[in-house]
Amino acid sequence: MSPDPDDPHAVIAGATGPFDLHRARTWQGGALVACLAVLAGMGLRLALEPFAKFYYLPMVSAVMVTALMAPRSSVILSIVLSVAGIEWTVRRGGMADTLANASLFTLVALAVAEACNRLRAARDAARTLARNLEQRKTLLTTILSSMPVVTLDEQGRMQRITRSAAALFDLQASEAVGRRFDALVPGFETTATDGSVRGEEPPKLWSVQRQDADPVLLTIEAHRLADDAAPERFVLTLTDQSQAEAARRQERELNDRLSSVWRLNSMGEMAATLAHEMNQPLSAAAVYLHAGQADLARLGPTAEPAVQTLDLAKAQLLRAGDIIRRMREMIANGSRAFAEERISRMVRDLEPVIALIGQNAGVVVRIEIDDADDRVLADRIQFQQALTNLIRNAVDAVAGRDDGRVVVTGRSLGTEGYEISVQDNGPGIPDGRIERIFDPMTSTKSGGMGLGLSVTRSIVESHGSALVVGRPPDGGACFTFRLSRSMEAEAA
Repeated sequence: MSPDPDDPHAVIAGATGPFDLHRARTWQGGALVACLAVLAGMGLRLALEPFAKFYYLPMVSAVMVTALMAPRSSVILSIVLSVAGIEWTVRRGGMADTLANASLFTLVALAVAEACNRLRAARDAARTLARNLEQRKTLLTTILSSMPVVTLDEQGRMQRITRSAAALFDLQASEAVGRRFDALVPGFETTATDGSVRGEEPPKLWSVQRQDADPVLLTIEAHRLADDAAPERFVLTLTDQSQAEAARRQERELNDRLSSVWRLNSMGEMAATLAHEMNQPLSAAAVYLHAGQADLARLGPTAEPAVQTLDLAKAQLLRAGDIIRRMREMIANGSRAFAEERISRMVRDLEPVIALIGQNAGVVVRIEIDDADDRVLADRIQFQQALTNLIRNAVDAVAGRDDGRVVVTGRSLGTEGYEISVQDNGPGIPDGRIERIFDPMTSTKSGGMGLGLSVTRSIVESHGSALVVGRPPDGGACFTFRLSRSMEAEAA
């Protein structure tokens, strides 16, 4: 297994780094370095010959150069060549002196070579460590630049701040340094403990109010640094929780909507059951009223008011039966019966019901319907149901007011259709609720089920129109929709 170039211990232990392994494969180069170094050493010795008798000392430099530049095998070659060169150029008196000097030089040269090898290994290890530290510094800088991190001194002033952290405060990094952190995050305090400054469970959310942007919700994790890290004493890691909070809020809204859908489904099943069960009692009541009318008719003219009252009651029972029948058809197959109708006639049929709604609440309901050019395509029963819902809501809004009034207006728009509006002078709709008044299960009345406006909007949209809510200049609320004169409504 080859040594890891990033592990300095492997370089030192082997006394050869990646560069040494490369040179070991080129022994010819190592031999050339040894020869050149010995020649240079011999030249140095000859140059110093006139000044003093130097024998093996100049050759130590040759061994050092070889040890620093070539593998160990080349060091041995340089020692052998050095001994041979000295003994060839220096004439000695005896074999003992030659062996003694050569042995001493060999021992010294080997010790110097080993020291040089270790020096080279330490140099390679230092280079590897420096390279690794630079790479890790670059990696750490890259990571920190993408993380919101702030360091504080003992007084809570910011010493360093990353760009992403400064962006959370809508500041430049240079603007933030030196400022107190609690000036940007009101109420935040670092607790001087030996360990980390622990957050709460669940973590506390800190609100940061920015000048020209929406507020940011943060969680902050703080750790105390060592005392010798002064002036920096705390490092804070900031986490933007705004998107997470928005997701949790959307999740809560979704759960609320799912609950509403579940309740609506349950109500739909209940409505289908009631539509089936109520049809027969209503039919029987209509028959009994008809029989009562026949009995009263025998009493002569004195019974005519009672006969008319029963006639109105029977008409409303029949209308209730039509509504239930239409509801059953819609639940079964979603069908609607569009036909050419006159607005004035449909509203006229509702006048007894409208008068009764206003009378019970002590409110005058004024009807201003233009009967010229008032033919439209509509489902008569559903139109009357939608208009009744709007009038009832308007009457409830002004009930109890001395000047309470409700105005039902109808006017022709020519080829664009016919417009109907129901306006009251009540308190109006609060700004925070105007976007949700059409949502099912949303009601401003105590005990209300929140289905009236939702059903009304569905009916209007099934006619190819839109139910629009507005605020008249004199206060109150105004609901407006249009009915078409073409078959587009039926296609919708």
